[in-house]
Amino acid sequence: MPDDAGDDRGGPGPRRAEFGVDLLLDLRGAPGRKALGDALRAAARDGRLHAGAVLPSTRTLASELGLARNTVAAAYEQLVAEGWLISRQGSGTRVADHPALGAGLPARGRDPDGSARLRFDFTPGTPDLSRFPRERWQRAARRALARAPHGALSYPDPRGLPGLREALAEYLARARGVRADAEHIVICSGFTQALHLLAGVLRSRDATRIAVEDHGLPRHRRVIAAAGLDTTAVPVDREGARVDLLAGEDAVLLTPAHQFPLGVALSSRRRLGVLRWARRTGALLIEDDYDGEFRYDRQPVAALQADAPDLVAYAGTASKSLAPGLGLAWLVCPPGLLSDVVRAKEVSDGHTGVFEQLTLEEFLRCGDYDQHVRRARLAYRRRRNDLLAMLTDRSLPAVPRGIGAGLHVLIDLPARSAEAETTVVRAATRHDIALTGLSHYRTPPDPDASVAALVIGYTRPPGHGYRAALDALGGFLTTALAR
Repeated sequence: MPDDAGDDRGGPGPRRAEFGVDLLLDLRGAPGRKALGDALRAAARDGRLHAGAVLPSTRTLASELGLARNTVAAAYEQLVAEGWLISRQGSGTRVADHPALGAGLPARGRDPDGSARLRFDFTPGTPDLSRFPRERWQRAARRALARAPHGALSYPDPRGLPGLREALAEYLARARGVRADAEHIVICSGFTQALHLLAGVLRSRDATRIAVEDHGLPRHRRVIAAAGLDTTAVPVDREGARVDLLAGEDAVLLTPAHQFPLGVALSSRRRLGVLRWARRTGALLIEDDYDGEFRYDRQPVAALQADAPDLVAYAGTASKSLAPGLGLAWLVCPPGLLSDVVRAKEVSDGHTGVFEQLTLEEFLRCGDYDQHVRRARLAYRRRRNDLLAMLTDRSLPAVPRGIGAGLHVLIDLPARSAEAETTVVRAATRHDIALTGLSHYRTPPDPDASVAALVIGYTRPPGHGYRAALDALGGFLTTALAR
Protein backbone atom coordinates (compact mmCIF):
# COMPACT_ATOMS: atom_id res chain seq x y z
CA MET A 1 0.00 0.00 0.00
CA PRO A 2 1.40 3.43 -0.80
CA ASP A 3 3.03 5.32 2.06
CA ASP A 4 0.66 8.27 1.65
CA ALA A 5 -2.51 6.15 2.02
CA GLY A 6 -3.12 7.51 5.51
CA ASP A 7 -3.74 5.59 8.71
CA ASP A 8 -5.64 2.44 7.74
CA ARG A 9 -6.55 1.71 11.37
CA GLY A 10 -8.66 4.62 12.43
CA GLY A 11 -7.06 7.79 11.06
CA PRO A 12 -9.30 10.61 9.87
CA GLY A 13 -8.85 9.96 6.14
CA PRO A 14 -10.54 7.47 3.83
CA ARG A 15 -9.32 3.89 3.99
CA ARG A 16 -7.74 2.08 1.08
CA ALA A 17 -8.07 -1.55 0.11
CA GLU A 18 -5.94 -3.28 -2.53
CA PHE A 19 -8.09 -4.58 -5.45
CA GLY A 20 -5.21 -5.12 -7.87
CA VAL A 21 -5.43 -1.38 -8.56
CA ASP A 22 -5.81 1.45 -6.08
CA LEU A 23 -9.38 1.95 -4.93
CA LEU A 24 -10.36 4.47 -2.32
CA LEU A 25 -13.21 3.38 -0.02
CA ASP A 26 -14.54 6.22 2.08
CA LEU A 27 -15.37 4.77 5.53
CA ARG A 28 -15.46 8.01 7.46
CA GLY A 29 -17.69 8.25 10.48
CA ALA A 30 -18.39 4.98 12.24
CA PRO A 31 -16.82 2.20 10.13
CA GLY A 32 -19.05 -0.87 9.99
CA ARG A 33 -21.32 -2.91 7.74
CA LYS A 34 -23.39 0.08 6.59
CA ALA A 35 -20.37 2.28 5.88
CA LEU A 36 -18.64 -0.48 3.91
CA GLY A 37 -21.82 -1.25 1.95
CA ASP A 38 -22.29 2.43 1.11
CA ALA A 39 -18.68 2.75 0.00
CA LEU A 40 -18.83 -0.32 -2.28
CA ARG A 41 -22.16 0.83 -3.76
CA ALA A 42 -20.65 4.24 -4.51
CA ALA A 43 -17.59 2.65 -6.14
CA ALA A 44 -19.80 0.53 -8.41
CA ARG A 45 -22.17 3.40 -9.14
CA ASP A 46 -19.51 5.80 -10.36
CA GLY A 47 -17.62 3.15 -12.30
CA ARG A 48 -14.53 2.75 -10.12
CA LEU A 49 -15.61 -0.86 -9.60
CA HIS A 50 -16.57 -2.12 -13.05
CA ALA A 51 -18.96 -4.98 -13.77
CA GLY A 52 -17.19 -8.31 -13.28
CA ALA A 53 -14.49 -6.91 -10.97
CA VAL A 54 -13.44 -9.52 -8.38
CA LEU A 55 -13.59 -8.35 -4.77
CA PRO A 56 -11.12 -9.50 -2.12
CA SER A 57 -12.10 -12.32 0.18
CA THR A 58 -13.85 -11.29 3.37
CA ARG A 59 -10.70 -12.20 5.33
CA THR A 60 -8.42 -10.09 3.12
CA LEU A 61 -10.69 -7.05 3.05
CA ALA A 62 -11.32 -7.22 6.79
CA SER A 63 -7.58 -7.29 7.41
CA GLU A 64 -6.87 -4.38 5.06
CA LEU A 65 -9.65 -2.17 6.43
CA GLY A 66 -9.29 -3.11 10.08
CA LEU A 67 -12.83 -4.50 10.32
CA ALA A 68 -14.22 -7.72 11.72
CA ARG A 69 -14.58 -10.46 9.11
CA ASN A 70 -18.25 -10.90 10.00
CA THR A 71 -18.80 -7.22 9.28
CA VAL A 72 -17.40 -7.56 5.77
CA ALA A 73 -19.35 -10.79 5.16
CA ALA A 74 -22.59 -9.10 6.24
CA ALA A 75 -21.92 -6.16 3.89
CA TYR A 76 -21.25 -8.53 0.99
CA GLU A 77 -24.43 -10.51 1.70
CA GLN A 78 -26.53 -7.34 1.74
CA LEU A 79 -25.10 -6.15 -1.60
CA VAL A 80 -25.68 -9.59 -3.15
CA ALA A 81 -29.32 -9.44 -2.03
CA GLU A 82 -29.66 -5.97 -3.59
CA GLY A 83 -28.20 -7.14 -6.88
CA TRP A 84 -24.96 -5.14 -6.70
CA LEU A 85 -22.69 -8.19 -6.22
CA ILE A 86 -22.67 -11.82 -7.34
CA SER A 87 -21.30 -14.55 -5.09
CA ARG A 88 -20.63 -18.03 -6.48
CA GLN A 89 -18.94 -20.96 -4.78
CA GLY A 90 -15.44 -21.34 -6.12
CA SER A 91 -15.35 -18.07 -8.08
CA GLY A 92 -15.47 -15.50 -5.31
CA THR A 93 -17.52 -12.32 -5.14
CA ARG A 94 -17.84 -10.08 -8.20
CA VAL A 95 -19.52 -6.84 -9.12
CA ALA A 96 -22.81 -7.54 -10.90
CA ASP A 97 -23.30 -6.70 -14.56
CA HIS A 98 -25.07 -3.36 -14.31
CA PRO A 99 -24.21 -0.07 -16.04
CA ALA A 100 -22.31 2.41 -13.92
CA LEU A 101 -23.86 5.67 -12.85
CA GLY A 102 -21.81 8.72 -13.57
CA ALA A 103 -21.31 12.14 -12.05
CA GLY A 104 -23.98 11.55 -9.39
CA LEU A 105 -26.74 11.25 -12.02
CA PRO A 106 -29.22 8.36 -12.06
CA ALA A 107 -28.74 7.69 -15.76
CA ARG A 108 -26.11 5.10 -16.65
CA GLY A 109 -25.62 5.85 -20.29
CA ARG A 110 -28.21 5.53 -23.01
CA ASP A 111 -29.93 2.76 -24.88
CA PRO A 112 -29.85 2.89 -28.69
CA ASP A 113 -33.30 4.51 -28.72
CA GLY A 114 -32.02 7.31 -26.48
CA SER A 115 -33.73 6.24 -23.26
CA ALA A 116 -31.79 6.44 -20.02
CA ARG A 117 -30.51 3.19 -18.52
CA LEU A 118 -31.44 2.99 -14.87
CA ARG A 119 -30.62 0.47 -12.16
CA PHE A 120 -33.93 -1.40 -12.38
CA ASP A 121 -34.70 -1.83 -16.06
CA PHE A 122 -38.15 -3.10 -17.07
CA THR A 123 -38.11 -1.86 -20.65
CA PRO A 124 -39.20 -4.61 -23.06
CA GLY A 125 -37.35 -6.10 -25.99
CA THR A 126 -34.23 -7.73 -24.53
CA PRO A 127 -33.79 -11.14 -22.86
CA ASP A 128 -31.82 -11.70 -19.68
CA LEU A 129 -28.33 -11.41 -21.14
CA SER A 130 -26.81 -12.99 -18.03
CA ARG A 131 -28.51 -16.22 -19.19
CA PHE A 132 -26.63 -16.29 -22.48
CA PRO A 133 -25.07 -19.79 -22.69
CA ARG A 134 -21.51 -18.61 -22.99
CA GLU A 135 -19.75 -21.91 -22.35
CA ARG A 136 -22.01 -23.93 -24.68
CA TRP A 137 -21.77 -21.24 -27.35
CA GLN A 138 -17.97 -21.23 -27.05
CA ARG A 139 -17.80 -25.01 -27.34
CA ALA A 140 -20.09 -24.90 -30.38
CA ALA A 141 -17.89 -22.20 -31.92
CA ARG A 142 -14.74 -24.26 -31.41
CA ARG A 143 -16.30 -27.39 -32.91
CA ALA A 144 -17.77 -25.47 -35.84
CA LEU A 145 -14.51 -23.73 -36.66
CA ALA A 146 -12.52 -26.95 -36.37
CA ARG A 147 -14.85 -28.74 -38.79
CA ALA A 148 -15.37 -25.92 -41.26
CA PRO A 149 -13.63 -26.38 -44.61
CA HIS A 150 -11.35 -23.58 -45.73
CA GLY A 151 -13.89 -22.53 -48.33
CA ALA A 152 -16.42 -21.67 -45.61
CA LEU A 153 -14.24 -18.69 -44.68
CA SER A 154 -14.40 -17.19 -48.16
CA TYR A 155 -17.12 -14.91 -49.52
CA PRO A 156 -20.34 -16.91 -48.95
CA ASP A 157 -23.60 -17.04 -50.80
CA PRO A 158 -25.47 -13.81 -49.89
CA ARG A 159 -28.29 -16.03 -48.62
CA GLY A 160 -25.96 -17.45 -45.97
CA LEU A 161 -24.10 -20.69 -45.39
CA PRO A 162 -25.96 -23.73 -46.77
CA GLY A 163 -25.48 -25.71 -43.56
CA LEU A 164 -27.12 -23.07 -41.38
CA ARG A 165 -30.00 -22.63 -43.81
CA GLU A 166 -30.61 -26.39 -43.81
CA ALA A 167 -30.51 -26.53 -40.00
CA LEU A 168 -32.91 -23.61 -39.78
CA ALA A 169 -35.32 -25.16 -42.28
CA GLU A 170 -35.48 -28.28 -40.11
CA TYR A 171 -35.89 -26.32 -36.87
CA LEU A 172 -38.52 -23.92 -38.18
CA ALA A 173 -40.59 -26.76 -39.61
CA ARG A 174 -40.48 -28.63 -36.31
CA ALA A 175 -40.88 -25.75 -33.85
CA ARG A 176 -42.89 -23.13 -35.76
CA GLY A 177 -44.61 -25.07 -38.57
CA VAL A 178 -42.82 -23.03 -41.26
CA ARG A 179 -42.87 -24.62 -44.73
CA ALA A 180 -39.60 -23.83 -46.48
CA ASP A 181 -36.49 -25.41 -47.87
CA ALA A 182 -33.00 -24.05 -47.38
CA GLU A 183 -32.97 -22.44 -50.82
CA HIS A 184 -35.62 -19.90 -49.79
CA ILE A 185 -33.96 -18.79 -46.53
CA VAL A 186 -31.82 -15.64 -46.37
CA ILE A 187 -29.66 -15.05 -43.28
CA CYS A 188 -29.82 -11.42 -42.19
CA SER A 189 -28.01 -9.25 -39.67
CA GLY A 190 -31.12 -8.83 -37.50
CA PHE A 191 -34.81 -8.31 -38.21
CA THR A 192 -34.21 -4.64 -39.00
CA GLN A 193 -32.16 -5.65 -42.03
CA ALA A 194 -34.76 -8.21 -43.10
CA LEU A 195 -37.45 -5.52 -43.05
CA HIS A 196 -35.13 -3.07 -44.83
CA LEU A 197 -34.51 -5.59 -47.64
CA LEU A 198 -38.22 -6.32 -48.08
CA ALA A 199 -39.18 -2.64 -48.04
CA GLY A 200 -36.51 -1.82 -50.62
CA VAL A 201 -37.62 -4.61 -52.92
CA LEU A 202 -41.25 -3.51 -52.65
CA ARG A 203 -40.27 0.07 -53.45
CA SER A 204 -38.36 -1.09 -56.51
CA ARG A 205 -41.59 -2.74 -57.65
CA ASP A 206 -43.46 0.57 -57.40
CA ALA A 207 -45.09 -0.15 -54.05
CA THR A 208 -46.11 2.95 -52.08
CA ARG A 209 -47.66 1.84 -48.76
CA ILE A 210 -47.14 -0.76 -46.06
CA ALA A 211 -49.75 -1.23 -43.35
CA VAL A 212 -48.48 -1.66 -39.79
CA GLU A 213 -50.26 -2.47 -36.55
CA ASP A 214 -51.27 0.70 -34.73
CA HIS A 215 -49.02 -0.28 -31.82
CA GLY A 216 -45.53 -1.48 -32.72
CA LEU A 217 -41.85 -0.59 -32.70
CA PRO A 218 -41.14 2.96 -33.92
CA ARG A 219 -37.88 1.68 -35.44
CA HIS A 220 -39.81 -0.47 -37.90
CA ARG A 221 -41.78 2.52 -39.12
CA ARG A 222 -38.52 4.44 -39.61
CA VAL A 223 -37.06 1.59 -41.67
CA ILE A 224 -40.11 1.56 -43.92
CA ALA A 225 -40.01 5.34 -44.31
CA ALA A 226 -36.29 5.23 -45.15
CA ALA A 227 -37.15 2.97 -48.09
CA GLY A 228 -39.47 5.66 -49.42
CA LEU A 229 -42.72 3.99 -48.42
CA ASP A 230 -45.66 5.39 -46.47
CA THR A 231 -47.27 3.56 -43.56
CA THR A 232 -50.92 3.24 -42.59
CA ALA A 233 -51.96 2.12 -39.12
CA VAL A 234 -54.28 -0.87 -38.61
CA PRO A 235 -56.12 -0.93 -35.25
CA VAL A 236 -55.58 -3.90 -32.92
CA ASP A 237 -58.26 -5.37 -30.64
CA ARG A 238 -58.72 -8.64 -28.73
CA GLU A 239 -58.55 -10.67 -31.97
CA GLY A 240 -55.39 -8.97 -33.16
CA ALA A 241 -54.98 -6.60 -36.09
CA ARG A 242 -58.18 -5.42 -37.81
CA VAL A 243 -57.13 -6.88 -41.14
CA ASP A 244 -60.68 -6.36 -42.40
CA LEU A 245 -59.79 -2.66 -42.67
CA LEU A 246 -56.93 -3.23 -45.12
CA ALA A 247 -57.55 -1.57 -48.47
CA GLY A 248 -55.03 -0.53 -51.09
CA GLU A 249 -51.79 -1.26 -49.22
CA ASP A 250 -49.02 -3.15 -51.00
CA ALA A 251 -48.03 -5.11 -47.89
CA VAL A 252 -48.80 -5.45 -44.19
CA LEU A 253 -46.38 -6.05 -41.31
CA LEU A 254 -47.90 -8.29 -38.63
CA THR A 255 -46.90 -9.96 -35.36
CA PRO A 256 -49.59 -12.68 -35.51
CA ALA A 257 -48.34 -15.13 -32.87
CA HIS A 258 -48.00 -12.49 -30.12
CA GLN A 259 -48.76 -8.91 -31.06
CA PHE A 260 -46.17 -6.45 -29.83
CA PRO A 261 -46.83 -4.81 -27.47
CA LEU A 262 -50.52 -5.59 -26.83
CA GLY A 263 -49.86 -9.33 -26.44
CA VAL A 264 -52.84 -10.75 -28.36
CA ALA A 265 -52.71 -13.45 -31.04
CA LEU A 266 -54.29 -12.98 -34.44
CA SER A 267 -57.53 -14.99 -34.37
CA SER A 268 -58.19 -17.85 -36.79
CA ARG A 269 -60.93 -15.82 -38.45
CA ARG A 270 -58.59 -12.93 -39.13
CA ARG A 271 -55.73 -15.18 -40.24
CA LEU A 272 -58.01 -16.55 -42.95
CA GLY A 273 -59.21 -13.04 -43.76
CA VAL A 274 -55.76 -11.55 -44.27
CA LEU A 275 -54.71 -14.51 -46.43
CA ARG A 276 -57.78 -14.01 -48.63
CA TRP A 277 -56.99 -10.29 -48.88
CA ALA A 278 -53.38 -10.95 -49.90
CA ARG A 279 -54.36 -13.51 -52.50
CA ARG A 280 -57.02 -11.20 -53.96
CA THR A 281 -54.84 -8.07 -54.10
CA GLY A 282 -51.35 -9.53 -54.64
CA ALA A 283 -50.10 -7.83 -51.47
CA LEU A 284 -47.23 -9.21 -49.40
CA LEU A 285 -47.70 -10.39 -45.80
CA ILE A 286 -44.61 -9.76 -43.63
CA GLU A 287 -44.64 -11.96 -40.52
CA ASP A 288 -42.46 -10.85 -37.60
CA ASP A 289 -42.18 -13.96 -35.38
CA TYR A 290 -40.03 -12.20 -32.82
CA ASP A 291 -40.72 -14.35 -29.72
CA GLY A 292 -42.58 -17.38 -31.04
CA GLU A 293 -40.64 -19.82 -28.82
CA PHE A 294 -41.90 -18.33 -25.57
CA ARG A 295 -45.42 -19.45 -24.66
CA TYR A 296 -46.59 -20.39 -21.17
CA ASP A 297 -50.33 -20.85 -20.62
CA ARG A 298 -51.54 -21.65 -24.11
CA GLN A 299 -50.82 -23.91 -27.03
CA PRO A 300 -48.17 -22.67 -29.47
CA VAL A 301 -49.52 -20.51 -32.28
CA ALA A 302 -48.14 -21.77 -35.59
CA ALA A 303 -46.57 -19.37 -38.04
CA LEU A 304 -48.93 -17.67 -40.48
CA GLN A 305 -46.48 -18.64 -43.23
CA ALA A 306 -47.47 -22.29 -42.82
CA ASP A 307 -50.86 -21.52 -44.38
CA ALA A 308 -49.53 -19.71 -47.47
CA PRO A 309 -45.77 -19.87 -48.16
CA ASP A 310 -46.29 -18.07 -51.47
CA LEU A 311 -47.89 -15.02 -49.79
CA VAL A 312 -45.90 -14.63 -46.57
CA ALA A 313 -42.35 -13.44 -45.96
CA TYR A 314 -41.51 -14.99 -42.59
CA ALA A 315 -38.84 -13.41 -40.36
CA GLY A 316 -37.39 -14.88 -37.19
CA THR A 317 -34.49 -13.84 -35.01
CA ALA A 318 -32.05 -14.97 -32.32
CA SER A 319 -32.38 -11.62 -30.55
CA LYS A 320 -34.95 -12.85 -27.99
CA SER A 321 -33.93 -16.49 -27.73
CA LEU A 322 -30.17 -15.84 -27.44
CA ALA A 323 -29.00 -12.21 -27.64
CA PRO A 324 -29.50 -9.25 -29.98
CA GLY A 325 -25.77 -8.63 -30.09
CA LEU A 326 -25.29 -11.75 -32.23
CA GLY A 327 -26.92 -9.95 -35.16
CA LEU A 328 -28.61 -13.07 -36.50
CA ALA A 329 -32.03 -13.32 -38.15
CA TRP A 330 -33.58 -15.35 -40.95
CA LEU A 331 -35.99 -14.45 -43.69
CA VAL A 332 -38.04 -17.14 -45.44
CA CYS A 333 -38.95 -15.62 -48.80
CA PRO A 334 -41.87 -16.44 -51.08
CA PRO A 335 -40.53 -17.84 -54.38
CA GLY A 336 -41.51 -14.76 -56.37
CA LEU A 337 -39.52 -12.47 -54.07
CA LEU A 338 -36.37 -14.51 -53.45
CA SER A 339 -34.09 -13.37 -56.28
CA ASP A 340 -34.76 -9.67 -55.65
CA VAL A 341 -34.16 -10.05 -51.89
CA VAL A 342 -30.89 -11.90 -52.51
CA ARG A 343 -29.68 -9.11 -54.84
CA ALA A 344 -30.66 -6.51 -52.24
CA LYS A 345 -28.77 -8.43 -49.54
CA GLU A 346 -25.67 -8.61 -51.72
CA VAL A 347 -25.76 -4.85 -52.26
CA SER A 348 -26.55 -4.12 -48.61
CA ASP A 349 -23.65 -5.90 -46.91
CA GLY A 350 -22.66 -8.89 -49.02
CA HIS A 351 -23.28 -11.44 -46.26
CA THR A 352 -23.85 -11.86 -42.54
CA GLY A 353 -20.87 -12.83 -40.36
CA VAL A 354 -19.57 -16.32 -41.17
CA PHE A 355 -18.35 -17.20 -37.65
CA GLU A 356 -21.76 -16.46 -36.15
CA GLN A 357 -23.44 -18.56 -38.85
CA LEU A 358 -21.12 -21.51 -38.31
CA THR A 359 -21.69 -21.39 -34.57
CA LEU A 360 -25.47 -21.12 -34.78
CA GLU A 361 -25.59 -24.10 -37.15
CA GLU A 362 -23.62 -26.21 -34.69
CA PHE A 363 -25.73 -24.90 -31.80
CA LEU A 364 -28.89 -26.00 -33.58
CA ARG A 365 -27.62 -29.39 -34.71
CA CYS A 366 -26.19 -30.48 -31.35
CA GLY A 367 -29.45 -29.69 -29.52
CA ASP A 368 -28.07 -26.86 -27.40
CA TYR A 369 -30.46 -24.32 -28.95
CA ASP A 370 -33.54 -26.34 -28.02
CA GLN A 371 -32.21 -26.98 -24.53
CA HIS A 372 -31.42 -23.30 -23.98
CA VAL A 373 -34.87 -22.22 -25.18
CA ARG A 374 -36.58 -24.72 -22.85
CA ARG A 375 -34.58 -23.50 -19.87
CA ALA A 376 -35.17 -19.86 -20.72
CA ARG A 377 -38.90 -20.51 -21.20
CA LEU A 378 -39.11 -22.01 -17.70
CA ALA A 379 -37.11 -19.18 -16.13
CA TYR A 380 -39.16 -16.47 -17.84
CA ARG A 381 -42.43 -18.14 -16.88
CA ARG A 382 -41.31 -18.06 -13.25
CA ARG A 383 -40.40 -14.41 -13.59
CA ARG A 384 -43.78 -13.61 -15.09
CA ASN A 385 -45.52 -15.50 -12.28
CA ASP A 386 -43.51 -13.59 -9.67
CA LEU A 387 -44.48 -10.29 -11.30
CA LEU A 388 -48.17 -11.22 -11.35
CA ALA A 389 -47.98 -12.43 -7.74
CA MET A 390 -46.43 -9.12 -6.72
CA LEU A 391 -49.30 -7.21 -8.33
CA THR A 392 -51.82 -9.43 -6.54
CA ASP A 393 -50.09 -9.36 -3.15
CA ARG A 394 -49.95 -5.59 -3.15
CA SER A 395 -53.56 -5.30 -4.35
CA LEU A 396 -52.48 -2.82 -7.01
CA PRO A 397 -55.19 -1.26 -9.19
CA ALA A 398 -53.36 -2.39 -12.35
CA VAL A 399 -54.84 -4.95 -14.73
CA PRO A 400 -52.30 -7.26 -16.50
CA ARG A 401 -52.84 -8.32 -20.12
CA GLY A 402 -50.99 -10.38 -22.72
CA ILE A 403 -49.57 -12.73 -20.10
CA GLY A 404 -49.85 -16.05 -21.98
CA ALA A 405 -46.64 -15.72 -23.98
CA GLY A 406 -43.65 -13.53 -24.74
CA LEU A 407 -41.24 -11.54 -22.63
CA HIS A 408 -43.44 -8.71 -21.39
CA VAL A 409 -46.75 -7.95 -19.67
CA LEU A 410 -49.07 -5.05 -20.40
CA ILE A 411 -50.44 -3.38 -17.25
CA ASP A 412 -53.44 -1.10 -17.63
CA LEU A 413 -53.34 1.91 -15.32
CA PRO A 414 -56.46 3.14 -13.52
CA ALA A 415 -56.08 6.69 -14.84
CA ARG A 416 -57.07 6.43 -18.51
CA SER A 417 -55.02 9.16 -20.15
CA ALA A 418 -51.69 9.49 -21.93
CA GLU A 419 -50.78 12.30 -19.54
CA ALA A 420 -51.24 10.02 -16.51
CA GLU A 421 -49.11 7.36 -18.20
CA THR A 422 -46.33 9.85 -18.85
CA THR A 423 -46.46 11.03 -15.24
CA VAL A 424 -45.94 7.47 -13.96
CA VAL A 425 -43.07 6.77 -16.36
CA ARG A 426 -41.26 9.99 -15.45
CA ALA A 427 -41.76 9.41 -11.74
CA ALA A 428 -40.23 5.94 -12.11
CA THR A 429 -36.97 7.38 -13.42
CA ARG A 430 -36.61 9.36 -10.21
CA HIS A 431 -36.72 6.02 -8.38
CA ASP A 432 -34.03 4.55 -10.67
CA ILE A 433 -36.64 2.40 -12.49
CA ALA A 434 -36.89 2.31 -16.29
CA LEU A 435 -40.47 1.84 -17.52
CA THR A 436 -42.07 2.29 -20.93
CA GLY A 437 -45.60 3.53 -21.55
CA LEU A 438 -47.87 2.05 -24.17
CA SER A 439 -48.13 5.39 -25.98
CA HIS A 440 -44.45 5.05 -26.98
CA TYR A 441 -45.50 2.35 -29.45
CA ARG A 442 -48.60 3.99 -30.88
CA THR A 443 -48.79 4.79 -34.62
CA PRO A 444 -48.97 7.73 -34.80
CA PRO A 445 -48.43 9.06 -31.25
CA ASP A 446 -51.67 10.39 -29.78
CA PRO A 447 -51.34 12.70 -26.75
CA ASP A 448 -55.12 12.61 -26.32
CA ALA A 449 -55.42 8.80 -26.22
CA SER A 450 -57.78 7.57 -23.50
CA VAL A 451 -55.61 4.53 -22.73
CA ALA A 452 -52.87 4.39 -20.13
CA ALA A 453 -50.69 1.32 -19.68
CA LEU A 454 -47.17 0.20 -18.89
CA VAL A 455 -45.29 -2.34 -21.03
CA ILE A 456 -43.32 -4.28 -18.41
CA GLY A 457 -40.41 -6.29 -19.79
CA TYR A 458 -39.58 -8.81 -17.08
CA THR A 459 -36.56 -10.42 -18.77
CA ARG A 460 -34.06 -7.57 -18.85
CA PRO A 461 -33.04 -7.47 -15.15
CA PRO A 462 -30.31 -10.09 -14.57
CA GLY A 463 -31.43 -13.18 -12.70
CA HIS A 464 -29.41 -12.45 -9.57
CA GLY A 465 -31.03 -9.01 -9.27
CA TYR A 466 -34.60 -9.82 -10.30
CA ARG A 467 -36.02 -10.04 -6.78
CA ALA A 468 -34.54 -6.67 -5.82
CA ALA A 469 -35.83 -5.16 -9.07
CA LEU A 470 -39.32 -6.57 -8.49
CA ASP A 471 -39.38 -5.23 -4.93
CA ALA A 472 -38.37 -1.81 -6.19
CA LEU A 473 -41.06 -1.88 -8.87
CA GLY A 474 -43.74 -3.00 -6.40
CA GLY A 475 -42.81 -0.29 -3.92
CA PHE A 476 -42.91 2.38 -6.59
CA LEU A 477 -46.24 1.27 -8.08
CA THR A 478 -47.82 1.05 -4.63
CA THR A 479 -46.98 4.68 -4.04
CA ALA A 480 -47.54 5.95 -7.59
CA LEU A 481 -50.95 4.33 -8.12
CA ALA A 482 -52.27 5.34 -4.72
CA ARG A 483 -52.14 9.03 -5.62
